[in-house]
Amino acid sequence: MNKNTDGFAIAGLILGIVSIVFTFIFTWIGLIGGIVGIILSVKGMKSANKKGMATAGLVLSIIGTSLSGIFIACALCVVAGAGSVAAGL
Repeated sequence: MNKNTDGFAIAGLILGIVSIVFTFIFTWIGLIGGIVGIILSVKGMKSANKKGMATAGLVLSIIGTSLSGIFIACALCVVAGAGSVAAGL
């Protein structure tokens, strides 16, 4: 049992949950939290005791990162569309 990898698995799970929650509140924080959660979950996969927790954190972090990316892309499209309408194009 390695305490460092156990901590990575737990932190990855927490950041995965946080990334999904913050996707709907502060999208940029959800994106950053999801990326860090992916990294920590992958490091936590080396733990024999917390492998399931690390896998759950990885899945949640990927979902949070994907949703944040989609929301940011949609927001940029809306801003670009509004700018072209305001310019009369």
